[in-house]
Amino acid sequence: MTAGLDADVVGADAAAERRDEVVADVTDHAGRMARELARLQGGDYGQEAFETDRGTWTLKYEGGDVEYLRFDGRGADVYVVSTQQAPEPEALADALTDYDAFVESFNEYVRSLDGVLDDVSDELPEIASVDSVVQERERILSRMREACDRMAQQLQRAEGGDYGSFSARVDSSRWELKWEEGRASYLRVGGEGGVYILSQYQPPSAYDLRAHADDFPGFVDAFNEHVEEISETLDTVSL
Repeated sequence: MTAGLDADVVGADAAAERRDEVVADVTDHAGRMARELARLQGGDYGQEAFETDRGTWTLKYEGGDVEYLRFDGRGADVYVVSTQQAPEPEALADALTDYDAFVESFNEYVRSLDGVLDDVSDELPEIASVDSVVQERERILSRMREACDRMAQQLQRAEGGDYGSFSARVDSSRWELKWEEGRASYLRVGGEGGVYILSQYQPPSAYDLRAHADDFPGFVDAFNEHVEEISETLDTVSL
């Protein structure tokens, strides 16, 4: 037999088991700090670094649990707690000699925030109401919809069918009325990608309505001219 192959191998079970016990205790303890950080920072995940005389501890958390606790001490980078791999027992033991200092650094950080909001006033200014703007917008849109519905009814009578559209240019802008079953589906200015003055989804902004409202009578005039043209065409038919 080759020399040395019959020598006893010392098992690592005891060291690994003790390491796992220590890591579990640290995970539980650091988890309490992680939850305090989450409350303080107002989110489900984040991280914070804490300085000690020997190095830097970084606590990262997610969903109220520790994602990792890393100790960077003068070139030695040790993941004391990690979801990837347990630390070497010797490196863990060396890092934990600084753990109390890390906890004290954490506590100092928390205490430094005591009273930070004491001088913040909770008396806030009044919020301006949009009631008058909304009411005026609804009044104008109601008049427009009433007129467009009447146009839709006339178009359905003249053209037949259940749906259709009418378009006209007013001061170089294209206006389009889409109708269905005698009612206006939408009124749009500017073609594809334009502004929907009337829509089943949402009203236009006050600024968009203001920009186009004065041209609406011109669209109605264009519609009336269209109706007159249709009437004149029918007048020339005799039986």
